[in-house]
Amino acid sequence: MDDTPTAYREAVRRLTTTAPGARYAAAQALIALGATDSERRQPITDTICAWLRDTPAPDGVDTEERRAALRLLTDRLRGAGPAPRTPPWDGISVDLSGATLHDADFRACRLRAVRFADTRFHGATAFEGATVDRDASFPRAVFADDATFTGMRVTGDAGFGRTRFRGRTDFTGAVFAGMAWFGRGAETWWEEDEAWDTVDEIAPAPWDEPNEDDPHWPVAVLVEDYQDWAEGGDGARFVGDVSFRNVRFDGPAWFHHARFGARATFAGARFAGRSHLTHPGGDLTGAHWAGGTDDGESEWPFGWTVDAAGGPLTPDASVGPYTRQLADADPVVRAAGLRILARLGDDRPELRQRVATALCAFLRVPVPFPLDASHRTAGQDALLRERRLAQRLLADRLRPGPGQWRGVHLWLCGATLVDLDLRGGEAGHVDFTGAQFHGTTRLDGSRFDRVSFSLDGPSGRAVFHGDVVFGTTPPKHVVLHGAVA
Repeated sequence: MDDTPTAYREAVRRLTTTAPGARYAAAQALIALGATDSERRQPITDTICAWLRDTPAPDGVDTEERRAALRLLTDRLRGAGPAPRTPPWDGISVDLSGATLHDADFRACRLRAVRFADTRFHGATAFEGATVDRDASFPRAVFADDATFTGMRVTGDAGFGRTRFRGRTDFTGAVFAGMAWFGRGAETWWEEDEAWDTVDEIAPAPWDEPNEDDPHWPVAVLVEDYQDWAEGGDGARFVGDVSFRNVRFDGPAWFHHARFGARATFAGARFAGRSHLTHPGGDLTGAHWAGGTDDGESEWPFGWTVDAAGGPLTPDASVGPYTRQLADADPVVRAAGLRILARLGDDRPELRQRVATALCAFLRVPVPFPLDASHRTAGQDALLRERRLAQRLLADRLRPGPGQWRGVHLWLCGATLVDLDLRGGEAGHVDFTGAQFHGTTRLDGSRFDRVSFSLDGPSGRAVFHGDVVFGTTPPKHVVLHGAVA
């Protein structure tokens, strides 16, 4: 008599009902059943993942048990079972959305598809050498510590929309055969999609970024709400150093509204599709682009250039004396670069929008220390002086007069702005969605063709942490913590 179904049901029951500390044995039993019954491997994986998605108990026993159980599963996904070495479980999909994982190790795993929406990763996380045959989705995930994706290969689309990387992140040598998405984090669903039935159950990680109130970025929108990839809120955020060295982007590489708080290298990367990367500190030494695409123009950091037909990305000598000073580690050099950019825009009107975009990208770099701290280091004071300088250089050129930069657009989505003074300024579209205003903000007398303080309703709302002078009725949906005039 075949008692596998009974053993399977009993192992599932023990995994889902016994107390923490007694569940690892149930996970072992399930894995053992999968070793001899390939038809049950996906259901077994789904059962273990469903347990890992449950809210963990606030004790070390549960955390360690879950860590060990996940290791049991990933060992089978890379064929690292007991000697003699067992072949990996092929064709398995993993969904750990919303789970809290510690020291997740997916190195060299072979997977059909993975989904880690809103997952909280703690400790060292490794996807080094992992292969995903379909899509790999990490929207709104949070990596609290270092994460490695070196040599990872994704055959479908890779989605890191609004993912937050707080430690060092390494994608060196990864291959993205489809789209590599590091832009907005909202899911896009059709109106009849069944996912809408459970959208209220999605619980993103708390928005506990320094100096920021929760902008309430949307987790999902209707497909038709966004007509272009550039629409929507904040993209991925990298607090520590990040490397995309020698990465192969076979499809679009989309970093619109991504924010980089430290060094970002794309040295030796290969871009084959539409690309959007405007971070002024990005290093593209030795990078190559395949050329024009049918799905839209590509954008590169100011100071880099590439032939429209494709070729190597090279330093742009035509914008000298700017030589990518904003990528320098020395604050004195960066401040000089800000002034050079402003003068460049003064002298060459055709560059003004690109210069304004570079200055906005600089202001979108996250501030890594609390602005309300009673004491700051010399380096922190220098960083604040740089940001105020960038704001002042922009504001001075928006005001009417002989040197006015007419009609420029300001892309300040998610920016942290300190004592911003745009009194009397004129501009085209000014995007303040999700922006965090500190100190005293002056917007009175300003005239913008269009201004956005939120995406749609309360989603992506801007926050004023200090006093603000609008000079007119305050915009809807913003959060006001100080005095308003």
